[in-house]
Amino acid sequence: MTDDDIPVLQAVELRKHFKLRGVGSRDVVHAVDDVSFELRRGSVLALVGESGSGKSTIARLLAQLMPLTGGRLLLHGEDATARGRRAFRRYVGRVQMIFQDPFGSLNPVHTVRYVLTRSLRIHRGRLRGAELEQALVDLLDRVQLKPAQRYLDKFPHELSGGQRQRVAIARALAADPEVLLADEPISMLDVSIRLGILNLLQDLRDRLRIAILYITHDIASARYFADRTMVMYAGRIVETGDSESVTQDPKHPYTQLLVRSAPDPDDLEARAHGARGEAPSLVKPPSGCRFHPRCPFAVELCRTETPPLLAVGDGRQAACWGYSDRPDRPDLGSVLEAYGDRAALIGETATGVEASA
Repeated sequence: MTDDDIPVLQAVELRKHFKLRGVGSRDVVHAVDDVSFELRRGSVLALVGESGSGKSTIARLLAQLMPLTGGRLLLHGEDATARGRRAFRRYVGRVQMIFQDPFGSLNPVHTVRYVLTRSLRIHRGRLRGAELEQALVDLLDRVQLKPAQRYLDKFPHELSGGQRQRVAIARALAADPEVLLADEPISMLDVSIRLGILNLLQDLRDRLRIAILYITHDIASARYFADRTMVMYAGRIVETGDSESVTQDPKHPYTQLLVRSAPDPDDLEARAHGARGEAPSLVKPPSGCRFHPRCPFAVELCRTETPPLLAVGDGRQAACWGYSDRPDRPDLGSVLEAYGDRAALIGETATGVEASA
């Protein structure tokens, strides 16, 4: 068994519920319910879903920036729950997070030199003199900010959005992590520089064998960048599989909705049969499948019982009763008619992303 066969970080039935504020209130927001997955060395796992689905909450749970309501985190198969400041520092030395907004995650009153020096000293000890200077140069070289002396004494507002995000990535790399949690790392950047950041992360994955969780609402970029993709809806995982299959041949009706989300004025009839309505309230989520109020194929079974992740192909799963052998399951035979030519659509979307980036 090689290192690549052993998960670096495992999430086991993660749950996160937030209590609502108010006198006597017992309601909670079901932000994440029963989510499990693995992150492996040299591999990228994409977590895709619309705003409010719980993607960023999962990243913060993995970074241990908030406590779990339930479930476990395993680092190399061992319980990774940080108890105390020293244990937390050891954990974050191996699991680092890249935030969505690089301008918000970098202190505007400190230079790049200060930001990176502080991170190096926290994780590698009190480096000084020529040793510290070389470490700073090496970090900026890793994120392709060359020559390093051009950037070290600049403040965040003196850098472009892409340069700021590269500095944020360099700060994470100062810990020599085994896992990077990238929470929508390109969504705040100009379209013209997004591909450069994804290529940088891809290079780090290949050279350093880092495990990456890539969180995004853009399923086309997941196909371009990630080895495997998980689709999340209303706090639950609804589909998993290799990125090419999930994006080219989506099985769950919600994944099909994501693929169909690109406007197509020539396909109004198919769009009329698509999902309708908005995401449900997570204070009182729908019973059964949480997607059933919007699903064009929902039947009574979908409204009353929560579907498990069912096998729908080699290494693929979808949480939809339509793939079960139950006699009262929904009929998905009209999926193609309802959603149209999915493969062509996602191909055009991904090509557009790569070309514009």
